[in-house]
Amino acid sequence: MKYCKSAMNIIEQKDVFRFKQFAISQSQCGMKVGTDGILLGAWAPIDGVNSALDIGAGTGLLSVMLAQRASQLDPIIGVEIDERSYYEAKENFEQSPWADRLNIVHQSIQDFANEVDFGFDLIISNPPFFTGGTLSESQTKNNVRHTIKLPHSDLLRSVKRLLNPKGRFTVILPTLEGYRFIELAEQYGLYESKITMVKPTAEKEIERLLINFRTKPVDRIVESELILRDGQTGQMTEDYSNLVSDFYL
Repeated sequence: MKYCKSAMNIIEQKDVFRFKQFAISQSQCGMKVGTDGILLGAWAPIDGVNSALDIGAGTGLLSVMLAQRASQLDPIIGVEIDERSYYEAKENFEQSPWADRLNIVHQSIQDFANEVDFGFDLIISNPPFFTGGTLSESQTKNNVRHTIKLPHSDLLRSVKRLLNPKGRFTVILPTLEGYRFIELAEQYGLYESKITMVKPTAEKEIERLLINFRTKPVDRIVESELILRDGQTGQMTEDYSNLVSDFYL
């Protein structure tokens, strides 16, 4: 296992997504910056947590967002199996204002979980979710969208091994896959404690679930709804704007 933070400028800065305090290069990664990742990075709980793990780091977006939000988070470690994504995340970490707290590991989460002997207060992941359907001609896209290299059972098994007893595990998933994930998580001793149902507009159906898990069942699951935009004007709702205001330009 190698934590790599040395300068290695191998990525051409062709496709860059700029935020208020940092920029994310995304030329090499199959998972581009999108609403799902930004929602998850802004929503994840950071109170009372001192260490974080980003599973399937991709461009490193979630890790960098956590670093901006919580100065007490150290270390923040991203784990990424895809080589091109790993180097891109490494570059993004090095270029961020919080490089001293960010580390990237080029490894599968299954191997990482078997090798480390410490736990994390927060584990975050924007995991692949397609379990069937037609595969893309791009193997990179298949790896980040379909549960080929990271079945949900492997993800949950790794999280259970790596999460501190009072830690939190946070994901974003499409609605149906999210409810299935909640049921599966209980088999691994991970229990839903908070859920936000995300709708693109008030008139449309729920499209995403932001879910937080704990290692023990809670007395009451905190439920809420987040509507992203006004259906008539297309403008951000106040709730959505407040959630992401520290990041979007």
